[in-house]
Amino acid sequence: MSETSCRIDVWLWRARFARSRSLAAAMVERGAVRLTHNGVQTRLDKPSRSVHVGDGLMFAQGGRLVEIEVLGMGERRGPPAEARALYAAVPSEPPTAA
Repeated sequence: MSETSCRIDVWLWRARFARSRSLAAAMVERGAVRLTHNGVQTRLDKPSRSVHVGDGLMFAQGGRLVEIEVLGMGERRGPPAEARALYAAVPSEPPTAA
């Protein structure tokens, strides 16, 4: 069975961006995660918010700004290779010369 949506805290945990669901929930509650769904960007405030395939996520991790596209929901927190299959990095645009 393929899911089409998932709670954001569960997804961040499955994709290995957080070591536990509670840490993923805390990340969302402090407003550190932005979701782009159907072209509209919003700052997530509740861990129960849903993320869908094709959505974009942006958050800070390890002193870097991470921007990704959600490719899958996953069914469990698996090995790192399985977690990397859930998202694709969005290439950052190089600064333009003025």
